Amino acid sequence: MIIEPRMRGFICLTSHPDGAAQNVKNQIEYVKSKGAIAGAKKVLVIGASTGFGLASRITSAFGSDAATIGVFFEKAPAEGKPGSPGWYNSAAFEKEAQKAGLYAKSINGDAFSNEIKRETLDLIKADLGQVDLIIYSLASPVRVHPVTGVTHRSVLKPIGETFSNKTVDFHTGKVSDISIEPSKEGDIENTIAVMGGEDWAMWMDALKKEGLLAPGATTVAYSYIGPSLTEAVYRKGTIGRAKDDLEATAFLITDSLKDINGKAYVSVNKALVTQASSAIPVIPLYISLLYKIMKEAGVHEGCIEQMQRLYQDRLFSGKEIPTDEKGRIRVDDLEMREDIQAKVAELWKEATTENLAEIGDLEGYRKDFYNLFGFEVPGVDYSKEANELVAIPSLS
Repeated sequence: MIIEPRMRGFICLTSHPDGAAQNVKNQIEYVKSKGAIAGAKKVLVIGASTGFGLASRITSAFGSDAATIGVFFEKAPAEGKPGSPGWYNSAAFEKEAQKAGLYAKSINGDAFSNEIKRETLDLIKADLGQVDLIIYSLASPVRVHPVTGVTHRSVLKPIGETFSNKTVDFHTGKVSDISIEPSKEGDIENTIAVMGGEDWAMWMDALKKEGLLAPGATTVAYSYIGPSLTEAVYRKGTIGRAKDDLEATAFLITDSLKDINGKAYVSVNKALVTQASSAIPVIPLYISLLYKIMKEAGVHEGCIEQMQRLYQDRLFSGKEIPTDEKGRIRVDDLEMREDIQAKVAELWKEATTENLAEIGDLEGYRKDFYNLFGFEVPGVDYSKEANELVAIPSLS
């Protein structure tokens, strides 16, 4: 079938298997071009199909020749109906891993559930014995608690008072003012339940209890801080409370892993175009300005550049892992450089519908958004029929 992008608001309803495959190949080639990483050899990635999770899996496999198990929740294709982008990403990854002689298997289902945890534990036990790196990169808006059965939904809201600022519709380029009402009773608790550290700790506890963690095993979860421009709605809002909980959980997990000399870290990554960030008011405008400035300064990174640097320069450099005063690994260091942030703040005041195309990188934002779904990827002929019925080898 001919597959074209079909939009509903800030969501793309279709994805392209050939574009996704080319995206994955491009990321693999980047990692290989940077040389070998003396990293972990048996890796579990929870949330492995898009964004930082996918980039982590690619970096583990093609940087360190690691065996990888990926857990994700993606929609399989049906005749005439494309699958989700993460489905096609994972299919492409497994095929490339097989070509390279690397072990790669995937589990598709709700990573919050006891059933998917059990299936993952059994696969590790049967095929790998133990894992030495666990990446936790879930980005779901909803969690059904595996113990209580309660459905929790996260919200992105300020706490205490209404937040008003600029935003942009990246489809039209229109800059406008927006107001977001403050959180209501239960919003903070629900957001922490979905995006905090409880599920990460549950995964680590289950792995440890069954002896599936190698001595010295490391686990890393991903977070974001961001600038003062966005802090009212992000870091000081409901999501920020969840990130605080995630970061506190790292210390609890590290304490629980002392007997195997294991460690848990939170890596603070840079702002990037993702399906989630595109729906967050203010963030698209911030990223479009940030991209322009970082590209001009020669320090722009995407997901794969971030993860390759995290692995090579932080996790597996052979030196002590550098952390900030709160124990976090910082690979948002280039984004948060004083000169970069000063320029963003300056341009933020000037940004209008009329000048954004000039002072920001709205086109780069838009291109990255469509790339998430396999569209507008260089080298792909979108006028050709595509086979939507692509299988993930380990799931077929």
